[in-house]
Amino acid sequence: MNLIPYVVSWAVLGIVVLALAIYRSAVAGHEDDSLHVMAGEAPIIVQQQKLGRKIEHIEIWGKILTALLVAYGLVLAGIYLYHAWLLSGSIQ
Repeated sequence: MNLIPYVVSWAVLGIVVLALAIYRSAVAGHEDDSLHVMAGEAPIIVQQQKLGRKIEHIEIWGKILTALLVAYGLVLAGIYLYHAWLLSGSIQ
């Protein structure tokens, strides 16, 4: 049984999750955590709200892809272990 194509696709998914985490970190680096309440700071407030929504969107995709990465990895590990178990029984 050849699992190499599946492991490669799992690794690519891992790289995508890592790239998304790096991108989220870069976007969050532009976030201003100070409190803006004055009327003249309305454009800053709108900009921070947009940035917050963008970060939330990135986090949602990050969580989905991370869950998919873990599930796919567990399935691959299960298939590998099952195949190894079958081979160990047929060697006798």
